[in-house]
Amino acid sequence: MASAPAQTDFLVVGAGVAGLRAAIDLAAAGSVTVLAKREVADSNTQWAQGGIAAALSDEDEISLHLQDTLQAGDGLCNPDAAKVLVEDAPGRIEELIQWGTEFDRQGTKLTFGREGAHSRNRILHAHGDSTGREILRALYAKAKTLKNISVMEFEFSTDLIVEDGRICGIHLITDKGQPQHMNASAVLLATGGLGQLYRNTTNPSVATGDGVAMAFHAGAEVSDMECIQFHPTALYLKKAPRFLLSEALRGEGAYLRNLEMHRFMPKYHPMAELAPRDVVARAIVHELEVSRVKEPVVYLDLTHLDADHVKARFPRIYATCLQYNIDITTELIPIRPAAHYSMGGIRSDLDGHSTLPGLYVAGEAAATGVHGANRLASNSLLEGLVFGARAGRAMREELGKTPASIRASRPLASNGPMDAPIEQVVGEIQDLMWRDVGIVRTGATLERALDQLAQICPRVAHPQTRRAFEARNIHLVGTLVARAALAREESRGAHYRLDFPSHNDVKFLKHSVIKDDSVRFE
Repeated sequence: MASAPAQTDFLVVGAGVAGLRAAIDLAAAGSVTVLAKREVADSNTQWAQGGIAAALSDEDEISLHLQDTLQAGDGLCNPDAAKVLVEDAPGRIEELIQWGTEFDRQGTKLTFGREGAHSRNRILHAHGDSTGREILRALYAKAKTLKNISVMEFEFSTDLIVEDGRICGIHLITDKGQPQHMNASAVLLATGGLGQLYRNTTNPSVATGDGVAMAFHAGAEVSDMECIQFHPTALYLKKAPRFLLSEALRGEGAYLRNLEMHRFMPKYHPMAELAPRDVVARAIVHELEVSRVKEPVVYLDLTHLDADHVKARFPRIYATCLQYNIDITTELIPIRPAAHYSMGGIRSDLDGHSTLPGLYVAGEAAATGVHGANRLASNSLLEGLVFGARAGRAMREELGKTPASIRASRPLASNGPMDAPIEQVVGEIQDLMWRDVGIVRTGATLERALDQLAQICPRVAHPQTRRAFEARNIHLVGTLVARAALAREESRGAHYRLDFPSHNDVKFLKHSVIKDDSVRFE
């Protein structure tokens, strides 16, 4: 594969739904280079099972989708961003259909499912539980028809380049392991999530918070970093990855049972298994704590549902669990929560502008406030589509703003073999984040995490390889999450403080913002 060109009109870092959707809009204005950290298929988009939400059915209304989004966000949503999300949704879905996305249908009519905290059936699925994969396929196929778009795989972005206060390119390590720099009129970070901060996560291995780290290093503001969503239901087996078990399973009627086989969610919330994710995750944590078993789990139970329907509706989940000798139609599935989604990220407006000129952001790496303190199920793929398109349109205005000269690339080592000390430090960070900055937090655990992260800092300070840069990024983003969580002395949405279990609207009905060494709320 050829290395990325040294010059392009528009640079998109990330080849998931947000990055590809932006590239499609940018292609009419100039050359677009899309950099994928690994293969295009290796992204959070590819792993997204649950579906994509849009008020398209006869029984639904855009205003109801907005209401549900705001309610899930627990007071912290940016209403303007949420309004854009739900109003643009039908148009973005219609585009996907025109570009060949095969959503599930009954006859010729689209079928709509329901997930937690939705008041209507509005979730579109594709091939049962492979919605993200199907959307990515269609977007990539569309992008390949546009001659101005080049997609480069295995190109690892390490740092943004700043000239006279403007972002004008990136440093990267090519697929050959060579250092290179690349300049552009504007850069879009669509780098996805940061689940690899945690020992247990549903995210793929590429989700190391690279975009947030690069932007913060360059001087951008980040926002709402404390708001990490933990998915309640991930397959929990000692020798298996933490495979996501879609919320749609509970939408179809699956039960949660504890070790005594009792359904426990009705005692925690009136919506039982369909309660918001943060409520379900904390309920599971409580059940695990009171079980007094060394390796406790709870169970997801589909055995009362029609077996043929389950196999047809969730073919990917059925097949994956079967690989681990679990037939989900006849056996209970052992589960625990896992880090899943970041509501916070690089602070941006509704057109993807970050706080740095020339730098744009879209998708999970962005913090528009659209999700508030807790994302509504199946709004994430939609966010990537809606705000990816808006960022792509806005970036067109930057054409031609590239500086005349650009600094030379720093020397770096090759891709290199797996580095045992680096893997050790990554593991240490993941363990302390899970233990001290996880689903339930306290001031004491957060301060302990920050102390330990400060001690680790010298070990990640001078990266030379891709994995070392990932370790640096994980360390920095973990520190940002812990700092924001310590500053927010209340519980709201996915952020839960045992020492501050209630809302404090007077002080904290605001977004956390971090720049340099200070956390403020506004």
